Amino acid sequence: MTQYQLDPDAAARVAAFGPIPPMRQRGLDEVRRTIESAPHPDDMPQMADVENRDVPGPAGTVPVRIYRPTPAADSPVLVYFHGGGMVLGSNHSFEPLARALAAHSRATVVSVEYRLAPEAPAPAQFEDAYAATSYVAAHAEAFRIDPRRLAVVGDSAGGSLAAAVAIAARDRGGPAICCQVLMYPGLDRDMACESIVSMPDAPMLSRDDIDYMHELADRGVRTPPDQYRFPALASDLTGLPQAIVVTAACDPIRDWGERYARRLRDAGVQTTLTRYPGIYHGFLMRSEATARGRLAIAEIGALLRAKFAHPLPF
Repeated sequence: MTQYQLDPDAAARVAAFGPIPPMRQRGLDEVRRTIESAPHPDDMPQMADVENRDVPGPAGTVPVRIYRPTPAADSPVLVYFHGGGMVLGSNHSFEPLARALAAHSRATVVSVEYRLAPEAPAPAQFEDAYAATSYVAAHAEAFRIDPRRLAVVGDSAGGSLAAAVAIAARDRGGPAICCQVLMYPGLDRDMACESIVSMPDAPMLSRDDIDYMHELADRGVRTPPDQYRFPALASDLTGLPQAIVVTAACDPIRDWGERYARRLRDAGVQTTLTRYPGIYHGFLMRSEATARGRLAIAEIGALLRAKFAHPLPF
């Protein structure tokens, strides 16, 4: 087994939660209740405006929450997909991360509340994510954003959705995406990778938790696996938007993101990969809680500001 060392503040945060029973033991309803009832930090970044809307989706409307850090029009935009293994999370529970992304990138964030499994089996999550991204790009004036500076962003399961939307946009001729931000993304199903095998009892995300969420996400699925459900299955990564990939050293799915980043690089995609040592899966959900989280969100924001200020013309 790999020995890993958490940063002191990360270790203290893990310890503060006390013993956490496996998700399977608690059950999906209780895990959802816990994540949705967690209080927000008192000092979340202030926004010039926060707005809830519904946008058209393939099975009705998709709720989005729009965070504008400044009142300026023609803002760059991040279309954001939250984490939660495709079975957890909402615009409410992931609001702290959405606000942090808006504050540090100085971009409008459109947070997408896609349908969750198992109630809505795959590919519902991808379909909602792609539809919302396409709608935002097509209605740039209404959203007061610059569609030439549109990035897709996601953490964990949301990182997989961001990667899938980037692939679909390439395959389907749009919308134009200038950057993809994949934060400890759940891109794969390779359960034999070294990081999973060596860290089955990692803090915040155990091997059993991963298995349980996969079982829920697979329930009722009637379509074969493809690159939009598992982007690691894509045989061709050429022509994709430049990428920012973030991984955590003490994360059992770390290797999925790092392997995908190397493949992007080898396919000629400009790719920044940063592994943050001493930290666990999901550390950006409450980025303010650890020094490594505060650094990571600042670095992601700085990279996005640079890309928005110096767009590539091809």
